[in-house]
Amino acid sequence: MMRRYVCNLVWSKNVNELVSTHGYSQNQIIVWRYPTMSKLATLTGHTYRVLYLAISPDGQTIVTGAGDETLRFWNVFPSPKSQNTDSEIGASSFGRTTIR
Repeated sequence: MMRRYVCNLVWSKNVNELVSTHGYSQNQIIVWRYPTMSKLATLTGHTYRVLYLAISPDGQTIVTGAGDETLRFWNVFPSPKSQNTDSEIGASSFGRTTIR
């Protein structure tokens, strides 16, 4: 049986979505659509449990910290102005990951 330990939750300020971070055995970040709780994206990269999660003041970027002593920045949520536009999941420079 695979267990998924939830370490953190944060709600988007701009759209009906939330992010959960997880520990053993997946060490991942998941973006969920609310209220259906359908999975929008699974973000991986940490090699140990994701212990910390914070969101930027503009509500677009999250930062995660893990037991592997790394910080990762993720452009997860759209800005309030771009809520109706879709874009593809992809990576950007400077160690940031964009999912829209």
